[in-house]
Amino acid sequence: MDDASMNSINGVSNKKEPKEVKLSFKVLGMTCATCAKNVERALKKVEGVHFAAVNLATETAFVVAEEGVTFEAIKGAVVKVGYDATQESSENVEQKRYLETRRALFWSLAITLPLSVAMIFHMLGFHISRFEVIEFLAGGVVIFYAGRGTIKGAWIALSHFHTNMDVLIFLGATASWITSALAMIGVPIVSFGAIGAMIVALHITGRYIESRLRDKATKEIRALMKLQAREARVIVDGEEVMVPMDAVKEGFVVLVKPGERIPVDGIIEEGVTSVDESMITGEPIPVPKTKGSSVTGGSFNLTGPIKVVVTKVGEDTFLSKMIELVQDAQGAKIPLQALADRITLFFVPTIVFLALLASFIWYFNVDTLYAHVSRLSHVFPWIAVPKDPMSSAVFVLVATLVIACPCALGLATPMALVASAGEAYKLGLIIRNAEAIQTTKDVGVVVLDKTGTLTEGRPAVTYHTVPEEEIDVVASAEKQSNHPLAKAIAALGERDVKLENLEEKAGEGIFFEYEGSSYRVGKPEDADSYTKFLKEGKTVVEVHKNGNLIGFMVIEDPIREDSRQAVKKLLDEGITIVMATGDNPVTAQAVASKLGIREVKAGVHPKEKLDIIRSWQRTGKKVMMVGDGMNDAAALKGADVGVAIGSGTDLAIDNADIVIVKGGLSKVAKAILLSRSTFKIIGQNLFWAFLYNTIAIPMAMAGLLHPAIAEAAMALSSISVVINSLRIKGEGRYD
Repeated sequence: MDDASMNSINGVSNKKEPKEVKLSFKVLGMTCATCAKNVERALKKVEGVHFAAVNLATETAFVVAEEGVTFEAIKGAVVKVGYDATQESSENVEQKRYLETRRALFWSLAITLPLSVAMIFHMLGFHISRFEVIEFLAGGVVIFYAGRGTIKGAWIALSHFHTNMDVLIFLGATASWITSALAMIGVPIVSFGAIGAMIVALHITGRYIESRLRDKATKEIRALMKLQAREARVIVDGEEVMVPMDAVKEGFVVLVKPGERIPVDGIIEEGVTSVDESMITGEPIPVPKTKGSSVTGGSFNLTGPIKVVVTKVGEDTFLSKMIELVQDAQGAKIPLQALADRITLFFVPTIVFLALLASFIWYFNVDTLYAHVSRLSHVFPWIAVPKDPMSSAVFVLVATLVIACPCALGLATPMALVASAGEAYKLGLIIRNAEAIQTTKDVGVVVLDKTGTLTEGRPAVTYHTVPEEEIDVVASAEKQSNHPLAKAIAALGERDVKLENLEEKAGEGIFFEYEGSSYRVGKPEDADSYTKFLKEGKTVVEVHKNGNLIGFMVIEDPIREDSRQAVKKLLDEGITIVMATGDNPVTAQAVASKLGIREVKAGVHPKEKLDIIRSWQRTGKKVMMVGDGMNDAAALKGADVGVAIGSGTDLAIDNADIVIVKGGLSKVAKAILLSRSTFKIIGQNLFWAFLYNTIAIPMAMAGLLHPAIAEAAMALSSISVVINSLRIKGEGRYD
């Protein structure tokens, strides 16, 4: 995870701190939002840790710390508060947990189902001899063997002076089981031993289903990881050697045969082929590649063998960065989640108090309360509160403890964010800053850069008057620039020359010296001289030598295919569109007219783009900035939501909240619709989680809920939150 990603999650400056390490790992044993909060608090207390975020939905933690902080120190802090940490692959951890949960589910259901049937017959009058003994033994196996994971989670929490969902399950199930022990030795109390087994069995069943649904929600990150190669065929002294990816370095030459996945980011040194880049662009049409073309690790080589010079390895590769960005998004939090987190910290202790209070009231007022509850039995046919004080007190205690588990509340926001992050990637978007999910839905103004945003960003020189002897000099200078137009000029050169005192000034051009002469390549001093080209939507770049104009270049950058449709979609949504470009007003207006954009700010410097954004923000509107260049970095950071085109510069991407990795401007409209859908789902999740507890807890305290029904309702509430979150995914719903 890069520093800028972590900083944007934490809501602080994107300034990179030197000598930092980033760690991501699985946290084992968490069961509710309180668990995640306790782990996060423990990590932040570790000396040298600058940032920590724990996600309950993905059961992962992300830490940014000083270089000397080791994983062992981090793990020690997690273990100290009662949980475990591992850097083992998620697939292995999930597989082990799945097998353990399935085994526990088998044993719990194998015992609880026949025990429940026997309990029903026993309650209907078909009395089973020594049924209390059966409940005691069978319930004990389910609670203390099949449910040992729950007991472990409860003990961890209690031994560290906090509570979680397992504490409620353990208290409810154990209290029920103890009644069978008391009844077995002759104490006049109704036995709830079977209820204790049912509570644990339903809890395990809910956990199993919830785990499977979580697995479905996080499959995108695993799909990305599967694209990463483990080995590369490196050319060493003319021979092919299979080398582990960890050993591959920049400058190595890698051979990729037809039908193989390209293992590295690099430049083709030899060969001609077609490459399937659908994992990057989302387009199924193969892309032709020749000598000098760039290729991306994870894409698929289709037709011919190629030799690739490695340019990026490890965490610097495109695929690794995309995986890190997805992890950032899944581990992030939005402001709305803070409310749920604060509530869950105090929720369990409050429920324990209410359960004990209700139990106490029933014990001393059983006759009066029983009479009232009995009159409601025609409305609530499952009412079965015992008449004696002790049995009724235990009945209410167990029901209240079980019904109130805050799992649904804890999952409401993170599960929606996980589903949203996965859907975003499928749409070609990566949401780096979770606050963008909450802000994007309210965007009223979209400010657009022109070159590389509205246009393809693959410009070409269509005409020039620069002397041939100066072409290589100018091209060599432009090779050092990150500006989208620079690539077009750089492509004219045939050889590199050594330049001196090269400096690029944003919005002005590039300055350098060569063989005692000073050069400037940049904006025309008098744009009126090029009106013919500018009206056609083309860009003109002048070349000055020692203060004298020696030629100009005409560059054309085709408008992206999806720009017209995207502009229309945004306008239909009632969003104001502003083009802000450093290009000439005539060229900018020509492009804007073709796209239907009325508000145009041309010839602006980077600071002026930021001023434009501030002026709209002062009107009370949320502003989104979309750009791809170095000139856009400040504006991206200053906007309420910054969107960077993935083909742009690292500086632009680092300062953005959302990165478009596949496609162009059409993804902006999709991001807004996804934001609205995600926030709607989060709102629904939180509403139903709060409503469920608001209604169910008083009912349980009043004796209107049977403990078994309470446990089933609790499990279903958690599962419903996960299922509702998966509604964010939907083919074509964001078109």
